[in-house]
Amino acid sequence: MKVIDKYILRRYFGTFLGLMLLFVPISIILDLSERIDKFLEHKVPLREILGYYGDFLLYFFNILFPIFLFLSVIWFTSRLAQNTEIIAMLNTGMPFMRLLRPYLIGATIIATTVLLLNLSVIPEARIGYNEFWVKYVHGSSYKARETNDVYRQIDSTHYIYASNLNHKNKTAYNFVMEEIAGDSLKSKLFADRIVYNPEKKNYTLHNLRERHYEKNGEIIITKPKKDTVFNFTLDDLTPVNYIAEGLNYTELNKFIKKEKLRGSKNIKKFELEKYKRMSLPVSAFILTFIAVAVASQKRRSGMGGNLAFGISISMLYILFDRIFGIMVIKSGFNPFLAAWIPNFIFGALAVYLVMRAKK
Repeated sequence: MKVIDKYILRRYFGTFLGLMLLFVPISIILDLSERIDKFLEHKVPLREILGYYGDFLLYFFNILFPIFLFLSVIWFTSRLAQNTEIIAMLNTGMPFMRLLRPYLIGATIIATTVLLLNLSVIPEARIGYNEFWVKYVHGSSYKARETNDVYRQIDSTHYIYASNLNHKNKTAYNFVMEEIAGDSLKSKLFADRIVYNPEKKNYTLHNLRERHYEKNGEIIITKPKKDTVFNFTLDDLTPVNYIAEGLNYTELNKFIKKEKLRGSKNIKKFELEKYKRMSLPVSAFILTFIAVAVASQKRRSGMGGNLAFGISISMLYILFDRIFGIMVIKSGFNPFLAAWIPNFIFGALAVYLVMRAKK
């Protein structure tokens, strides 16, 4: 690695980390000023508050790192251009594409780091962040699960329905379970309510009615009460809305496969979470190249004009990302396209700007 590469890489990481460290205390102070009343009201232990802010920083780093990276590259590259350092480099015969090499190395390191963090560390932080909010900020009024009119396929032949689930009491009301083989209904079970017994790891069914459909006719069984075992828990039937965010990549794939079998309403949301873990690190390359192409030229507007452009582009990137995410949840838009379209659009912009700067 040549001296010029080391010089640019030091500026690349130094400016990025400096911007991040500047943001950390500001973000904590702003958040603490909004949450302090809730913390005092619930008498939250200091250890839990410190843990929350550790998760908070990882959670928002994952969301905002493209903006910080983009602005940091705009900032230090603009300074290089204003000090005519880039002109000096190019006047030595260095091709513009060669100038991009240290930026490519820096973007690769950042993208790899974000990818590795997204595989397990950031999911754990996100689940801790969400659990803290549910416990101390949202309060009991927040509904983190679907609890009404729950319908699930639990395996290849069994389907269940419950009009209401109460996770606190571990009870499901107006419970129905059907066994269907092919096009034939084999049996149907009704219960006014079922209650899960954690100690025995079984269920108590109240006011049970069973119908078994056989070739010789229909068999009906009724019992006021019965204990039995099912291959599911109430938590399996209605996982918390943010459960996918807290799973590592392998667990997330298994979870999606299981939720597809159960007919989950949120399957596209879970798939979007999966695809964004891969698409987000790629933005490090795209935004880095856009920033270099824009900031490497000395302009009359100076660094201020470049920063204004940088803020506009980063805001547009976040806006596109949010719009397509909402489209997945509200209108069933393809989650793969929603995760990757912002990268496709801004990737094309990056290629255009680099080719223009090269000339």
